[in-house]
Amino acid sequence: MARTILHFDLDAFFCSVEEILNPDLRGKTFVVGGQPGGRGVVSSASYPSRKYGIRSGMSTTLAARQCPDLIVVSPQHGAYGKWSSRVINLLRESAPLVEQISIDEAFLDVSDDPLPGGEVARQLQKRILERLRLPTSWGVASNKLVAKIATEVGKPRGLIVVPPGEEASFLAPLPVAMLWGVGPKTSSRLAELGVKTIGDLAALSAERLSRYFGSRGQELATRALGIDDRPVIEDHEARSMSAERTFSKDVKDGDELRGSLRRLSERVGMRLRRGELAGRTGRLKLRWPDFTTITRQMRLENPTDQDGEIYRSVLHLFEKEWRKGRAVRLLGVGVADLGAPIRQLRLFDHSWEEDGRLLRALDEIKERYGRHAVQRGSKKRRHEGETREGPSEIISDGQEHGDEPTD
Repeated sequence: MARTILHFDLDAFFCSVEEILNPDLRGKTFVVGGQPGGRGVVSSASYPSRKYGIRSGMSTTLAARQCPDLIVVSPQHGAYGKWSSRVINLLRESAPLVEQISIDEAFLDVSDDPLPGGEVARQLQKRILERLRLPTSWGVASNKLVAKIATEVGKPRGLIVVPPGEEASFLAPLPVAMLWGVGPKTSSRLAELGVKTIGDLAALSAERLSRYFGSRGQELATRALGIDDRPVIEDHEARSMSAERTFSKDVKDGDELRGSLRRLSERVGMRLRRGELAGRTGRLKLRWPDFTTITRQMRLENPTDQDGEIYRSVLHLFEKEWRKGRAVRLLGVGVADLGAPIRQLRLFDHSWEEDGRLLRALDEIKERYGRHAVQRGSKKRRHEGETREGPSEIISDGQEHGDEPTD
């Protein structure tokens, strides 16, 4: 029996929430993001602004050039999280399996529902709009891969149903870049083979693809045919927590970069303790001025929620990658493989317990009086180096599912 998988996406989600909070923005050319003139980036663009070629990830300075009357709204991440939770809670009332994959999208498995998948999606789309005033787009198919692509095809406010058995024919005319796992580098290599559409890709033999792409060749061949057997997994637990900082100007000074790493580590640690979680993998994210981005990670001896241990792990990774005098655009610190904060005890070593008690006491002070209420005595805080523009510093404690990185 074929599965019935729904994928939904909240259309221009941040902008849609801003229109609820400020109805005067409806129909206007506006974006949510950092202010023009610096390193501000567009997080979400209203559909009227997209007519000017404005898209998420674009510099707000460039966006303002393309649309001189553009309104730039500073993000309210707390508000977006609350509205996202309302949508997901509504969906969980109606579907037995809901897998949230980001703040504004999720998969639903409604295979056991007596109604056709398209009708289920239509009712949910209407319910979200009527109850929460948020527009959504939906894809319905026999698997996650095709359902997600169907959503993209139907945006905005669309509802696309792909009947079982028609997956390959639905995908065939679409640009190959719409396929999961096909990023710019893979697209360029496929173009050299004359591949422009997913149908072109499906026409190539798995053997030929394997010669060009190694083990990924078989995956590409399978996806091009619309084959995907991954289940929808109900997962309420966060898989990672992270904090990022985009500098207003590229930073070359090692002490300033290490100080930023420490402060990011403290924020991640505080969020972990608040959630009563600890992680076994430390992660570092570095972005150079040319936007090249690298991530590195290392396994920790024990699951940790302690600032110092997080900092030491990412500092070790940082020192291996950074060279004196090299400019950095963005720094990120993360902890993954989250679970209960349980450690492997060492005989006579209980310093981590004392550190934990101290950190929790500091957390309480910061919660009550603000995060600048307590500072490290070993370092003078560089206020002048901490100018932020728009969403330049992002703390995430949500799910980071991601299917696999595209190149």
